[in-house]
Amino acid sequence: MKEYKVETLIFYSKFTFDRNHLAKSSNKAIQDKLNEYAKNGWRLVSTDTIEFGMAMYIYLYFEK
Repeated sequence: MKEYKVETLIFYSKFTFDRNHLAKSSNKAIQDKLNEYAKNGWRLVSTDTIEFGMAMYIYLYFEK
């Protein structure tokens, strides 16, 4: 039977003229989380993103 986990990452927006600042600043944190789970045998199967106010919520869905 497969196991499933959800990891939620939250990033907050700041006032800037760079429209892609959240994507740029979140890449390292997301990659670090993916590497951490991969070392433990987990596989990323899906993602989801929701923006709420000044925050971006990224959901990473893993299975093992």
